[in-house]
Amino acid sequence: MNNKEIYKMHADFCKFMGNAKRIEILFLLDGREMSVEEMAAEMNIRLANLSQHLSIMRERGVVTARRQGTRIFYKISNAKILKACLVMRDVMFEQMKRKINIMKDAGGYEKNRSEVTV
Repeated sequence: MNNKEIYKMHADFCKFMGNAKRIEILFLLDGREMSVEEMAAEMNIRLANLSQHLSIMRERGVVTARRQGTRIFYKISNAKILKACLVMRDVMFEQMKRKINIMKDAGGYEKNRSEVTV
């Protein structure tokens, strides 16, 4: 397997993170197992929509499922997945802080402060 194939596999794996609901699922499942119904109620999302997201995450090996009677329970397959997501979030916050500091240094922050919504 060459590097190009590995890059493609990496990109395919990371596609699940391109959706806010799937990232929300990751954080919801942090350190615990939940049923589809519990997740849907917590996220205020339709079961059909949640099932689509979980299916994608399952295909990529991000979550695993366990059936108990008629209920299906999900958990994160590897804790490092959430850690990687947290690292990306930290980078995002650092970039946001840097942009705010640039605005402050430029003097535009105080003038436009009423226009900035966080």
